Amino acid sequence: MSQLSNPLEVTPWQKQGKLMYRYLVMTIRTPQFQLAVIDAHYAFLDRLRQKGKLELCGPFTDKSGGAYLIQAANMEEATTLAFSDPLHTTHSSVVTVYEWNAK
Repeated sequence: MSQLSNPLEVTPWQKQGKLMYRYLVMTIRTPQFQLAVIDAHYAFLDRLRQKGKLELCGPFTDKSGGAYLIQAANMEEATTLAFSDPLHTTHSSVVTVYEWNAK
């Protein structure tokens, strides 16, 4: 029988000699949502993927927003990355970052 570790305990891993953690970024559209920002948002996600920071991403099927999973050394780095998303900088979406112990 396998033993599961404490689900509240965050599990980092090593990447290029640095401890990394996973962060779930939730984006919820605001009344000021600008359709024109979507291309810039996707370009932003492409850059994160090229840097090895983005694990997965996608919109919600109800078109209320979306989410993406990033890797970062700490909450400060994760928040800095997420808040540079054009969805946030144009006030098109509320962007929230959660440290996530996904397994």
